[in-house]
Amino acid sequence: MGNSLFANCCRHVTDLIFQTRSCNSPDERSPLLPKAPTSCTVCPEVPEAAQCAGPYPDIIPSEMVTRSHQKCTKYIRDLSEAKGKEGMVPVCGKSCLGPGAGTAGLLQQAEASCAVSALPADLGEGPAGLVDHAQLLEACQSSVKLEDSSLAHRSCGREKHVAAADGGNASPGARPAGQGHSKGRAAWWSDTARAGPDGVTKDRGTGPSPWSPRTPSSALPASAGKPTAAPETAVLLFPHGEVSSKAQDTSTGFVVTDPTARPSTFDPDSQAQALPSKQHQQKKKRKKKKPTLLEHPGVALMNGSSPHEGLRGDKDTRQNGHEETDPGEDGNDQEVIVIQDTGFTVKICAPGIEPFSLQVSPQEMVQEIHQVLMDREDTCHRTCFSLQLEGNVLDNFAELKTIEGLQEGSLLKVVEEPYTVREARIHVRHIRDLLKSLDPSDAFNGVDCNSLSFLSVFTEGDLGDSGKRKKKGTEMDQIDCTPPEHILPGSKERPLCALQPQNRDWKPLQCLKVLTMSSWNPPPGNRKMHGDLMYLYVITVEDRHVSITASTRGFYLNQSTAYNFNPKPANPSFLSHSLVELLNQISPTFKKNFSALQKKRVQRHPFERIATPFQVYSWTAPQVEHAMDCVRAEDAYTSRLGYEEHIPGQTRDWNEELQTTRELPRKNLPERLLRERAIFKVHSDFTAAATRGAMAVIDGNVMAINPSEETKMQMFIWNNIFFSLGFDVRDHYKDFGGDVAAYVAPTNDLNGVRTYNAVDVEGLYTLGTVVVDYRGYRVTAQSIIPGILEREQEQSVIYGSIDFGKTVVSHPKYLELLEKTSRPLKIQKHRVLNDKNEEVELCSSVECKGIIGNDGRHYILDLLRTFPPDLNFLPVEGEEMPEECRKMGFPKQHRHKLCCLRQELVDAFVEHRYLLFMKLAALQLMQQKANKQESSGALENGTSPENGAADSEKSESEDGKIDDNVTGLDQVKELAETIASDDGAVDPKSREVIRNACKAVGSISNTSFDIRFNPDIFSPGVRFPESSKEEVQDQKQLLKDAAAFLLSCQIPGLVKDCLDHTVLPMDGATLAEAMHQRGINMRYLGKVINFITKTPGRAQLDHIFKIGISELITRSAKHIFKTYLQGVELSGLSAAISHFLNCFLSSFPNPIAHLPADELVSKKKNKKRRNRNLGNADNTAWASMTPQELWKNICSEAKNYFDFSLECENADQAAEVYNLQKITLLREISLKTGVQILLTEYNFDNRHKPTFTEEDILNIFPVVKHVNPKASDAFHFFQSGQAKVQQGFLKEGCELINEALNLFNNVYGAMHVEICACLRLLARLNYIMGDYSEALSNQQKAVLMSERVLGIEHPNTIQEYMHLALYCFANSQLSTALNLLYRARYLMLLVFGEDHPEMALLDNNIGLVLHGVMEYDLSLRFLENALAISSKYHGSKSLKVALSHHLVARVYESKAEFRSALQHEKEGYTIYKNQLGEHHEKTKESSEYLKYLTQQAVALQRTMNEIYKNGSNANIMPLKFTAPSMASVLEQLNIINGILFIPLSQKDLENLKAEVQRRQQLQESIKSSEQLEPEDKAGEENEAEPRMPSAEIPLTQSSA
Repeated sequence: MGNSLFANCCRHVTDLIFQTRSCNSPDERSPLLPKAPTSCTVCPEVPEAAQCAGPYPDIIPSEMVTRSHQKCTKYIRDLSEAKGKEGMVPVCGKSCLGPGAGTAGLLQQAEASCAVSALPADLGEGPAGLVDHAQLLEACQSSVKLEDSSLAHRSCGREKHVAAADGGNASPGARPAGQGHSKGRAAWWSDTARAGPDGVTKDRGTGPSPWSPRTPSSALPASAGKPTAAPETAVLLFPHGEVSSKAQDTSTGFVVTDPTARPSTFDPDSQAQALPSKQHQQKKKRKKKKPTLLEHPGVALMNGSSPHEGLRGDKDTRQNGHEETDPGEDGNDQEVIVIQDTGFTVKICAPGIEPFSLQVSPQEMVQEIHQVLMDREDTCHRTCFSLQLEGNVLDNFAELKTIEGLQEGSLLKVVEEPYTVREARIHVRHIRDLLKSLDPSDAFNGVDCNSLSFLSVFTEGDLGDSGKRKKKGTEMDQIDCTPPEHILPGSKERPLCALQPQNRDWKPLQCLKVLTMSSWNPPPGNRKMHGDLMYLYVITVEDRHVSITASTRGFYLNQSTAYNFNPKPANPSFLSHSLVELLNQISPTFKKNFSALQKKRVQRHPFERIATPFQVYSWTAPQVEHAMDCVRAEDAYTSRLGYEEHIPGQTRDWNEELQTTRELPRKNLPERLLRERAIFKVHSDFTAAATRGAMAVIDGNVMAINPSEETKMQMFIWNNIFFSLGFDVRDHYKDFGGDVAAYVAPTNDLNGVRTYNAVDVEGLYTLGTVVVDYRGYRVTAQSIIPGILEREQEQSVIYGSIDFGKTVVSHPKYLELLEKTSRPLKIQKHRVLNDKNEEVELCSSVECKGIIGNDGRHYILDLLRTFPPDLNFLPVEGEEMPEECRKMGFPKQHRHKLCCLRQELVDAFVEHRYLLFMKLAALQLMQQKANKQESSGALENGTSPENGAADSEKSESEDGKIDDNVTGLDQVKELAETIASDDGAVDPKSREVIRNACKAVGSISNTSFDIRFNPDIFSPGVRFPESSKEEVQDQKQLLKDAAAFLLSCQIPGLVKDCLDHTVLPMDGATLAEAMHQRGINMRYLGKVINFITKTPGRAQLDHIFKIGISELITRSAKHIFKTYLQGVELSGLSAAISHFLNCFLSSFPNPIAHLPADELVSKKKNKKRRNRNLGNADNTAWASMTPQELWKNICSEAKNYFDFSLECENADQAAEVYNLQKITLLREISLKTGVQILLTEYNFDNRHKPTFTEEDILNIFPVVKHVNPKASDAFHFFQSGQAKVQQGFLKEGCELINEALNLFNNVYGAMHVEICACLRLLARLNYIMGDYSEALSNQQKAVLMSERVLGIEHPNTIQEYMHLALYCFANSQLSTALNLLYRARYLMLLVFGEDHPEMALLDNNIGLVLHGVMEYDLSLRFLENALAISSKYHGSKSLKVALSHHLVARVYESKAEFRSALQHEKEGYTIYKNQLGEHHEKTKESSEYLKYLTQQAVALQRTMNEIYKNGSNANIMPLKFTAPSMASVLEQLNIINGILFIPLSQKDLENLKAEVQRRQQLQESIKSSEQLEPEDKAGEENEAEPRMPSAEIPLTQSSA
């Protein structure tokens, strides 16, 4: 790479990455134009909660992560040390990892001594990057996702991410099968939210990220400046203030930074200048052979081996890069010196305010101090100033440590600078942002990545991190506990308005009536020469109209009026350097309100203000007045309409940006962080730009590149993005289903792009792809391959086929690149015939095209058939489907022939086959063993092998020695590995065993397990050569097996998980996610529902059935709505949508559509007006739709598409037959179609007038699908943390998760679903470890983030609210806890209704808190409802129900109704006795409580008798009425939420330590034996390895 080119690349990339998003949207200006920069510096006076991000969404609070956890200097701490001091050890048997939970025990065997299960691969560069996988595998054979061959695990960890990429194997947060809190398992937080971190991230189509400026600032120059940066360097980033302030612990090489130091940030503008100079410095450094420094506060650098020595042992040191240094590198460069970064304080002196001090760090740039000042309450109105030290102006892009004379206590002066037009514009924009900072209208309108959050309404600002909590709620009498009527159990009301409670802050304090650009702009020449830059027009609240001149010296009043131009200064002119100062002088109201507004602004939680990475749209919004806004108007009419986007200097070259970021180096952690961050940033910007472009295309605001063709066939280019419509343009998809196929192709293609991106092969490039559904049309937006527009497609395609397999070409370079993806994607290399009957070799489907762009990169596109076809929906003549499929009515003709299996299904199928392979081989080995013994032992006539097998099995089961079987599996593994390594030493019999097993499972190799699919099988038009006939036959069989596997394993598996409540969907989206995670496509929804109806425990699946039916109805309605909307022109849109919703949901029998008002139709009808509309000619056809017709269509759509017969003819019947809520259906259809409706109460059941009017339809938003780039290293840390927590190592788990949080922040910025999962887990750990206030603070962040990123009523948000309520209660904020629980219950009623297993948990929580505040009657209503729901969903004999009975009994006891209390406790006792036996402690507890109740009842009866007998002079014994103590309520809350604390005696602890040590010795002995005698390994290891059932594993046993 030439130097100049390299410098260009670097500049380009860094500009991309650090381009801040000021208020213009992300893609308007070229990245090279400077923008208003931002920073995340924090001013000491502001409480942490308010470290504010102001209008600049990039500003990120430095305390993203918790402060209280001091970093432990070692990751790995002996269990005995960690736990010895704590008397209580919390137990975590139930993981947040999902189905893997059961393997906690197994994992422990493999990992008792190796603490981190998967460190980022580079902590030991080299192939065995992830901790020795062989052990892991042996331990978790049954549950770990396996790659195709047992060897794959040893290959580089890179391939690991493939499966994870799409949330593939992430499992929803496991809810264990055992029902109670007491079934011999330690419950660990019933977190039903999809906690598998990948699960969380299912793409909800949301846009550009607040770019967290927290990269290790040094990482950039170090890695960009020299690609060969020390390879073994690993960087750990600490959240500030989290590191203990002890100096650094030298033993491990961790840095300990000063907790007060602020993180340094990277400035966008500085980037271009900063880089070259830094590279230069770096070179100098290397010449002097000085060790490289990594210049970032809080970045610890250590040689990869040191801190993990304990865990990796010596044998891995060779991988730490010492041996593999680049020949060009000097050995000394490998040393790393750790710099201690101590912050210092400077004094700032700004005009008009008292000097104040500011904490800074030497690594910061001067620029960042600017940012802090622009965000501080008292200096926020300044934008155009410089900082001076002793009269010298400081360079904005200089780091503080390079400035001579700057030290502790220096005085920096803020000096006002003269304005330019650019500075004046920035100033006006900034002031406008400050005025709008509390206004939610951007969130309602879905612009600039704003979204809603309502948490602060319910906490009333109670949860401040400041620690000065209002003492609320501790005194009982203050609390008003009565919930609103509609929240009480049994209420049928579902009000919509409560969804968005009115936030007091939103009634914006009006500071000005109007602030806008004057029509006198731009200044004429002679005024320019007087220094006029532009003119503003302002109307103050007092109704004073003024004209203002912005000049180089500042702002002053001029004498112009609306109709007369007189630029002379008015008298007095009030010349002020800042617009705010000027307005303060002319308007008293402005002065008062502006300062109040800024006070409020800095008090808001930063998470309420930071922009989200992808746009989230709200489906409801209140009626908001439309206010004048000059900046918004200017944006809309200059950069946004599309005509300016053609100016070359202004647009971004998206393709170049997307591909350049992929090419960034990724050798070590800092490089990877930088790369992932750049990729994520560019993707989120590209998604936002593509979405805007797609809307402009459909709204008709973009000129087509082929304007003469028919509308459907038009293509568009806007802002360097290519847009095409989802129609079958040139009969391209004729054989595949025409327009229907053209409609699904883009999403299939997007899935392909997603998977290839996740495999991330160097040198193979995909296009940036976004699929947008808007107003009934599907638009695909793609980045443009350089040079593609100049050539015909035929010339440019050098790999693949442009006509579905007639002409096919191949290319060696493409084969080489695609071969690297073939293993992770399970794609088989195969040959096909072209039209000349020549054989062509491919490693993808035929329609995947390879094009070399003018930039020399190898692009692949049209990835719509990356995955094999789904034969259940592809009938092929002469092909017989397996029995399971035929039974369920397959194969079925689908609308198109592009049905593919999902990647998750392919992975699950391969894993299933792998287990089968191991079992078969083990069985055969045992047969051989048995035969050998027989033939050598006696002179019997050898029994036939079958009998031998049967005998050996029998004898085993009789002796109970199943160990042998496991030994068998290990021998197989051993064998497979030796054979694969082509070792001649294997005896032919064993080879035979492996060969047979391979054949039986359909492996493509004879010597090892390797299953791959040929995506071209059954592709119309593709022909295979004779030579591969047999192979094609095998492939066909494999596809049939996979189709059968989906029906016979995956669907029943899903239903079983729902029965166990391992999966708890609450709405359509979460159900779809659960199906997708198991590889079940939505087209199987009908089959899933049918399967549920036939399941024995049908009543316990009621909630799934309901969600399934409503999903089926709304999806069918969406299909109809799509074509319906295509016939509507823009002016009739709101009328058409309201008419459709009336037909869909209203009880009004014959709604009439209102056509657009007649007064707008011109008298002279222009007959010639060409129909610009993309739809059909008749634009009023939609008006004739009736409810009967619509519902008939919905039923037939459900039958045709989902193969399910709905029994309803209108909305009322549907609601009645299937017990659905109309409001839920409204939410589902609005989310699916992007419709936004007015927040008001809708009466669906009024038979006299329609429910919706056109005024109720506020907007229609796009529904966006895009790739979600992942932070792989952070994700590894997160998973390792979860694994540790499961094994009971809470402290280490906590540290790993903190680390993950840090890395996530580095890649994603402050807002992201994965960060949300991280915070939730951290909060839970804080809570378990007894740090309640920390738990509260983290969970508050999680709730805010969930509201902002997923939506205010998303099921995850409901879960987060529940957790937050528990932590509030623990912090004795009772009224807040109740408010949060009521909010969660309301959201749940709206999203689903009352009849849901999760509602039982929620009601138990509410009932317990009410019991705690002595609201007994209310408490009973909730607890009895919970009891009813639990009995229905868990069966009346379940332990959950027993617990419910006990809770109800306690309330009756408090009310002194002992008879009822006894009755409930007896029920509970019976269940415990039957389920757990008489001697179980639960049963004993219950029986004690029964005795106590009986005594109380008897005492009460005596007293009553006494009163009857003796009247008023009775001698009354005082009765004990117990108001529950807070501690006992909290204990019960913990139990129902699945958190158990096990008190351990000193003796228990000793035993535990001994056990752990014994394990470690075992582990070590195994390791040493492995190294000594690899041949005998299999046998020995299995004798030695402890094989305990998980119940025996310390720290996972339940107290129950």
